[in-house]
Amino acid sequence: MMVRGTGLHSGEPGTVRFHPAEGPVRFWLGGLELRPLASSVVDTARCTVLGRDNLRLMTVEHLLAALFIRGIWEGLVIEVTGPEIPILDGSAQEWLAALEGIPALGPEAVRLSGAVRVEEGRSSVLAQPGEQFALTTTILFPHPRIGYQQVQCPPTPLEALAPARTFGFLHEVEALRAQGLIQGASLENALVFSEYGLVNTPRMLHEPVYHKALDFLGDLYLAGRPYQGQFVAHRASHRLHVELARLLEATPSL
Repeated sequence: MMVRGTGLHSGEPGTVRFHPAEGPVRFWLGGLELRPLASSVVDTARCTVLGRDNLRLMTVEHLLAALFIRGIWEGLVIEVTGPEIPILDGSAQEWLAALEGIPALGPEAVRLSGAVRVEEGRSSVLAQPGEQFALTTTILFPHPRIGYQQVQCPPTPLEALAPARTFGFLHEVEALRAQGLIQGASLENALVFSEYGLVNTPRMLHEPVYHKALDFLGDLYLAGRPYQGQFVAHRASHRLHVELARLLEATPSL
């Protein structure tokens, strides 16, 4: 199966094909294999970017979130053309559909034996022991249509996060495009906030925090294996998510 689309930041076309293969999930691009691991992350500004040698693969988080939700850690090679995973509709729901039928394979979840916390200012991520995988995500934006939002999984199922789109603010568009970012953004693949309201229609109540939780799943996938424990992401960023994944990857028995 092949998925075609445009990169959110690069604006360039790209394709993704899924191939059954023994071993851990990995990307294949430019003649090289690239494992989706925190140790391979080279940038976290506005998206999560993997790199090896002179290759860079941008905006991997939504596809990785779909792999996390489906429980696919092994048995798949993901062939990619283009510098960026296509943004599609800005969420993970099309990736979930593309992965349907691919078996859930992977190691048993590691049970966290202690707590690990990464913080920066008022932002933090926390992993601590628990009887099952659980995620609490909170955000706080000084915007009348966002403010403080929280989602907890469970009771919210992880699959319910998948339709939540990336979001942004109208007043940032010009500056971001001047930096070479969001070249492929549109009202079809992003929820956009104007100064006091919304430019387009949200898909669900609290769509921004649902998307932040989705991003966290994609970045946590970079730890390299599933974990059993309680995770809390408070006003967090790709950088903090990836730093937590980096600590877990380096010390899987934490």
